[in-house]
Amino acid sequence: MKNYYDTLSEAIEDLKKVGFTEDFNLCSIGLENKGKKYTCPAGDLTVLKFYRFEGLTNPDDSAVLYAIETVGGDKGLLVDAYGAYSGEIPKEMLDKLKMH
Repeated sequence: MKNYYDTLSEAIEDLKKVGFTEDFNLCSIGLENKGKKYTCPAGDLTVLKFYRFEGLTNPDDSAVLYAIETVGGDKGLLVDAYGAYSGEIPKEMLDKLKMH
């Protein structure tokens, strides 16, 4: 896992090569893995690394890529636009995704 990537696509490609193969989505309890058909509460996951990308010409192109591991050992990625968290996302999940 590198500390920096120039593009979101480069980061996703590289992280998949090192085992972050699951595709996570935000849901009402934390994360959803549609491929394996399960949900994971925020308390059962760890954000190992995050990468911030800013659109060069359009702020709407900004995103954060999270490299996440679940308590069950699944490793995957969550891509989220800045400020796109909806009111349905639990506070515990929002706290996990805060960039420090």
